[in-house]
Amino acid sequence: MHTISEDLRQIHSVAVHATVDLVARATPADLTRPSPCAGWDLAVLLRHMTAQHHGFAAAARGHGGDLAFWTSAPVGPDFSDRYAEAATAVLEAFAEPDALDRPFELPEFGRTVPGRLALSFHLVDYVVHGWDVAKTLSLEFTPAPEVLAATLPIARAVPGGAARLAPDAAFAPALPVPPDTDPLAEILLLLGRRP
Repeated sequence: MHTISEDLRQIHSVAVHATVDLVARATPADLTRPSPCAGWDLAVLLRHMTAQHHGFAAAARGHGGDLAFWTSAPVGPDFSDRYAEAATAVLEAFAEPDALDRPFELPEFGRTVPGRLALSFHLVDYVVHGWDVAKTLSLEFTPAPEVLAATLPIARAVPGGAARLAPDAAFAPALPVPPDTDPLAEILLLLGRRP
């Protein structure tokens, strides 16, 4: 079992690269497909995912409070390339030697957190969004076992409560987890998705 005190950057990189591979399989015609995120089609989901990469990269370098870095741009025909570039930017920012010990200002959470914790937030988000993209495109999604092993305790630690009912909540309320649920399904259920 992994803990937040560990350096999860290699696992995080695997998870983010998996989303790049998925997005590369989408075509412009897929952008209007509905995603598992309520009210979002694939275009809106990719705008969000791309903006979050830029925002976390900026936060790693001390600019997280500048909301311009978190602003999502319209999705154009080059969406796959732009997404891959954003993914590279966030991975490079997290790879900097002292990144895990830096303070990350995260406006979405209304607070500043250590880089190590910010990395765990980003990891769980991209495992779930990887599933969202795969589901939207009717593709298989099988994260590496080490990615699931690192992400499950993070998903279990995400707070519940009324905040999850807010319109812009990162995750919907948790759903019941039956016995013997596999790790990916448990992560998704804990974060309000229906696998």
